[in-house]
Amino acid sequence: MKRSIKYITYAGALAGLLLTTSCNDDFLERPPQDQISDATFWKSKDDLSKALNAVYSQLTREGIIYDDGSSDNAYAQYPWESTATIVSAGTINTNSNAGWGYTGIRRANQLIENADNIEMDAELRERFKAEARFLRTWFYWNMVLKFGDVPLVTSTLAAGEEDVARTPRKDVVDFLLSELTAVAEVLPVMYGGGDSNEKGRVTKGAALALKARILLNEASPRFNTGGDATKWKAAADAAQEVMSLGYSLFKVNEESGKDLEDDYAKWVDFADAEDERNFRLGLRSYEKLFQQQYEGNSEVILDRQFIMQVDPQWHNTYLLPSVLNGWSSVTPTQDLVNAYGNYKTGGPANILTPEKRAELYLNDDPAFANEYKNRDPRFYASILFNGNPWNALEDGYAFTWQIGGSNNSQTGYNFRKLVDPQSRRENIESHANIILLRYAEILLTYAEAMNEFGGPDATVYAALNQIRERAGMPAVDESVYNTKESLRELIRNERRVELALEGQRYMDIRRWEIAPQVMQTIYDIRNRLVQARVWDDRLYLMPVPQAQIDLSDNVLTQNTGY
Repeated sequence: MKRSIKYITYAGALAGLLLTTSCNDDFLERPPQDQISDATFWKSKDDLSKALNAVYSQLTREGIIYDDGSSDNAYAQYPWESTATIVSAGTINTNSNAGWGYTGIRRANQLIENADNIEMDAELRERFKAEARFLRTWFYWNMVLKFGDVPLVTSTLAAGEEDVARTPRKDVVDFLLSELTAVAEVLPVMYGGGDSNEKGRVTKGAALALKARILLNEASPRFNTGGDATKWKAAADAAQEVMSLGYSLFKVNEESGKDLEDDYAKWVDFADAEDERNFRLGLRSYEKLFQQQYEGNSEVILDRQFIMQVDPQWHNTYLLPSVLNGWSSVTPTQDLVNAYGNYKTGGPANILTPEKRAELYLNDDPAFANEYKNRDPRFYASILFNGNPWNALEDGYAFTWQIGGSNNSQTGYNFRKLVDPQSRRENIESHANIILLRYAEILLTYAEAMNEFGGPDATVYAALNQIRERAGMPAVDESVYNTKESLRELIRNERRVELALEGQRYMDIRRWEIAPQVMQTIYDIRNRLVQARVWDDRLYLMPVPQAQIDLSDNVLTQNTGY
């Protein structure tokens, strides 16, 4: 009899007792006084497992989409949902909290400190500790990206020890990289299922993938001011380690059901039936990668787990328009739409001027649709534009921009990527896992790092072509992209479209130091103002919340410019 794989779950990990946090959100999480004591709780393997689940529960949820809302990829229209609206506008101040928090770090520290007191299988205990160390690294890295220097605390602080100064960024990064190297030696490549071996736990691949992500960031111009080429090689080597572990890009081999009813003949000039099949399978492979039906597929390195109707995630609500019971919370910018290339040539698309686009739209000119023809299949899988069909979501559905009113897009587009049509048809919130690390990012990391290290070579083209082939796009034209500089621009655009709405663009435009150029005022398809954006170099880092500085008795210092 086939044994089903058990998935790790986080709901109700400790019933709000042991690892809860203070109602006052105190600096570095001063210990609440109404918890079960360490001496009372840490008794068994089951206690340790529950504590670890409580650390996992702090992993990034659907809020990851707001990092793209803080970039040139998207517009986050509701300032009460996140800080993305004021970050993108350049108006964030010290009264806001753009991600400062130590709950997950404190929980991990507690587990690491107390695990050795529990009588249990020693190998399993060390693995549980390695999982907690990875998660602590994950939480710290996300804070370093936003704030730079942060207090590095690796033990549970007692009352009176909480006021800790910020640790230099380089020291924190060095610690994180050393932790990932160490835990990669302990964590398994995969889990087989069953108690303590549930799918969804962090793996060796996750540790190496996060290491590659950090090294790529550190090799980039903003942090590698001396141009040390060995930093690029280190990032490529870390990515190559992941590439040796057996991951592969997710693909579907056929269409079925409602997908067959989508007519793309209006949008793509297919040469023949084989050309149409290539396009459609590229589109389906990319969009289904993120859907509940295929969660845990061959491309997933780390995902945030959800349970149907118990612990739902809200992408269907945040991304869809009002006519589909959504809020249009985060919507694509025209600049992101322009980034999707031409399906037929493999090069850039023919983009209209804002004035011409507005003229065609306002005059209801059929030529308005031409700009959306023959585009990268990932465009049709990611962006809801006027006329894009999606029968899997609703019979006969094709997107039409609803102008004005509550919960409608301000830019003229909605996101299709990350929406799960099956759960909408079942009239429940999506419970698709949210992918945090995946193999396509590793291929892109390798391509960028190796190109920067030594320029174009066969391995760089091969990594890029894996991604493009999965999406149904032509291979890279090596006669056009034959220098480090030209290939750099292609790689950067490939990262943008492949990883759109996955939270990476916020980091990318800062590490490449292109934020001052790309964080421009945005307009809708009528060329009307959506959001005024003003860049100031202080925005390379977020402000430390003033409330946290106050709680630290001014031991914490503020970032420059705030």
